Amino acid sequence: MNHHFDIYADVESDPLLHNDQLIDMPDGDRITPMIRADLSAVYQLECASQQDPWSMQHFDDEFANPVAKIDLYWHRDLLAGYICSWLIAGELQIQNLATLPSMRRLGVAARLLEYVIERSRRSGLKSICLEVRTGNAPAIALYQRFGFVVAGSRPGYYPDGEDALLMMYQMDAEVE
Repeated sequence: MNHHFDIYADVESDPLLHNDQLIDMPDGDRITPMIRADLSAVYQLECASQQDPWSMQHFDDEFANPVAKIDLYWHRDLLAGYICSWLIAGELQIQNLATLPSMRRLGVAARLLEYVIERSRRSGLKSICLEVRTGNAPAIALYQRFGFVVAGSRPGYYPDGEDALLMMYQMDAEVE
């Protein structure tokens, strides 16, 4: 089956400028909140980048979830990555972070993570938690670089049976 991926912004119908940036960004790049019109592009990025992708229904549910935020990273008009997080009981829980394979190792995930950390800090949150596959060494290294520490494990957490590490970030932690 041949899939056409449409992960480019419709610049005619969506003013992609988002002036309330919390972090420094390269020229032409920006982070914006997901809107319903982005759903298909986000799903296509997910399918291209994840070992066990979320379904379209899962994204639709996240979009409707009042505690969820999905932030999109645009490299010019290309959807390069996204981060989905939940704000629950004063703690940010990162649900998913994905980068388009062709945009990996270019700082997309790091900027998305920096963005949600800074937004959380400015909102007065004290901690952030996430789960990550034990075999995902690049992601674990990224989180550790930002000051996340392993707080536990979740055996058989993923549908394929892989374990997850539970990682925590405290707002008073210093970034190296």
